[in-house]
Amino acid sequence: MKPFRYLCLALALLPCAAHAAPELNVGGLYDYLDEGRSTLLKRVRNGGDATAFVKVGAVELVYDGSAAPREVPLDGLALEQRGLVISPARLIVPARGMQAVRLLYRGERAKERYYRLRFIPVLPESGDGFAVSEAEAEQYRDSLKAGVNLLAGYGTLLFVRPAQPHYQTSVRRHAGTLVVRNEGNATVVLDHFRQCQAQDQACEPATKHHLLPGRSRQFEGQADKVHQFELHEGGERKTMVMQG
Repeated sequence: MKPFRYLCLALALLPCAAHAAPELNVGGLYDYLDEGRSTLLKRVRNGGDATAFVKVGAVELVYDGSAAPREVPLDGLALEQRGLVISPARLIVPARGMQAVRLLYRGERAKERYYRLRFIPVLPESGDGFAVSEAEAEQYRDSLKAGVNLLAGYGTLLFVRPAQPHYQTSVRRHAGTLVVRNEGNATVVLDHFRQCQAQDQACEPATKHHLLPGRSRQFEGQADKVHQFELHEGGERKTMVMQG
């Protein structure tokens, strides 16, 4: 997932760097809730010099066939339908400080499920759940009005493993083309993926790929080079070097 930007235009067009602003860091962009676990703690840090007021929300990603996933909002759904509970959904993170949000999953786990989490810094208003008075909210807004302030929010992805994960990954390479197929029921990860002239020598920049159950991925390459990566199947790690 790529971070998204939430722009907040202030009154005067002066350089942003001269004025206080929050800077969020939500850690890793991918989180995994393994079988046997129902809670996960996500730490939100503010490296800026102004307090961050952050709204936390989520949508479920539903994959229908091979098309792009559709987003299902969780608001208004019964617990057994939405599964995921976020607490708290409003964070006040002090400058140079940290707060934590707890993710609690109470839904069914017959199959793997996926959620996109959004951490959005906002300008607070009275009655919006941050428990600040109108005077406090106005004072905060005034502190950011001196320039064009960029409030950077982030989207992360949560994988909820099935209750009984089964991993079966097929990896084949022929004439430089690598084909990886996930024949299990839980997502596998191809980490530090790259093509090299030889093992660990003259390598391309490393990338990371997630392969959902029932999906396959083809990577083009050159027959005289090798593909190498670390295959993550749940908690198991395998170093793969493929040639031919």
